[in-house]
Amino acid sequence: MEKLKERWGIESNFSILVILLVFAITGSSSLKIARPLLEYIGFTRDLFGQEWYFSVFYWTIRILVIFPIYQVLLVFFGWLFGQFRFFWNMEKQMLSRIGLGFLFK
Repeated sequence: MEKLKERWGIESNFSILVILLVFAITGSSSLKIARPLLEYIGFTRDLFGQEWYFSVFYWTIRILVIFPIYQVLLVFFGWLFGQFRFFWNMEKQMLSRIGLGFLFK
């Protein structure tokens, strides 16, 4: 726990608990939101058939849809649980690493 607190710049164990809770809730929520969203636009597993390459295509698209949903929910739940600054800084750092840092300049 001490290494995690040092790496994240956090003082208390309670903050770590809240941050881990936010990660758990965000992950579950993004998965729950992605399925109906994809079904709403007509993108289901049954659309393509049972071949393995269709399954790979489906999951690739699903992950690409989940990613932005997760990013938005992470900041939202971070704000809801009083850890907005931590998650906002993490969000900016992660988007900078994938080449979207220009959005924050």
